[in-house]
Amino acid sequence: MTINAAFDGYYEYNANSPVGRVNSLRAYDVSSNSFSLNQADLVVESAPDLTIGKRAGLRLDFQYGQAASTLQGNSANELRPEVYRAVYQAYGTYIAPIGKGLTMDFGKWGSSLGIEGNYTKDQLNYSRALWYDYLPFYHMGLRAKYPVNDYLAVNLWITNGAQQTEDSNNYKDQLLGFVLTPNPAITWTFNYYRGQEHPDVVYLQSVPAGQTNLPNQQGSYVVPIANPPNGKSTIGDTYIRWQASTALTLAAEADYVEQRLYSYSAPHHVSGGALYGAYQLTPKVGLAARAEYLADVGGLFTGTTQFLKEGTFTIDYRPADGFLVRGEFRRDQSNQHYFLGHSLGDLETAQPTIGLGLVWWFGQKEGPW
Repeated sequence: MTINAAFDGYYEYNANSPVGRVNSLRAYDVSSNSFSLNQADLVVESAPDLTIGKRAGLRLDFQYGQAASTLQGNSANELRPEVYRAVYQAYGTYIAPIGKGLTMDFGKWGSSLGIEGNYTKDQLNYSRALWYDYLPFYHMGLRAKYPVNDYLAVNLWITNGAQQTEDSNNYKDQLLGFVLTPNPAITWTFNYYRGQEHPDVVYLQSVPAGQTNLPNQQGSYVVPIANPPNGKSTIGDTYIRWQASTALTLAAEADYVEQRLYSYSAPHHVSGGALYGAYQLTPKVGLAARAEYLADVGGLFTGTTQFLKEGTFTIDYRPADGFLVRGEFRRDQSNQHYFLGHSLGDLETAQPTIGLGLVWWFGQKEGPW
């Protein structure tokens, strides 16, 4: 068993001086002109290990800070987000003795839709891409992975939904995908996800007057939605990572998302992708860059139809093991006046930011968390 902890904080300057010091469309670096606690993490893991005959495992990730609010704070996804807010991951694992070993996880896990992840120390940049902010952060349910051979593994998920620890309707989402590793330097992932994310009930904080026979759950009262939306969402997601040399890392991602409100509704869609590059100049100093494009047709992501571009340049400095200093310049660009300006109602087409992130971590777990 390993016990691991991390602290991730930052300071960011937004050239727009936005009202409320809010950085628009950011997943974690949401505040400007403020010393900010991005996340404080505790990760406990007892992983399966077939070399010693251990087929069962357990993982718990607890998270606090702004990132926890980003992940769990949206009542549009979670019926009762406050119940699960501090639990980023919690799942048990069993490797069934079927063929090469069928790995099954049950519980809540961070989504692998999109190439980026939760823990800053394992990412190429400090800020997360627009696609990370838009694609699901986590799922609750059952997932299985089977290695067909040394190069190909297939994945199957059955979940409550996208960012739904509790299901908000009776439909169970599914994912089918594969991971192809033709050689140790290249990994290609493909995912197809299909779900229904619209709730069919509303949770109330108190009993409406004259209604005493409503079902309740731990003090919450439920009212069914008449004619609830039943439209489906589909996500096509693929990304590839190439370790071109010991110093050079290249990666690319492409995504397409389509959503209908009702089964007969016209679809809205979001499409685009991102390119990544990183170069390790010395064991302590590295550079990284990201460029991405996101077409939000119908306003699924941002609430308005627009075409977004984003470019990020990052400098890494690792003065000691378990300590990362990361400086970053980023510019978000839209074809609409969308980003918050210095006064209420003042909107800009661009959002330039300069940030400094400080990350500490320790524990026995090796590699990415």
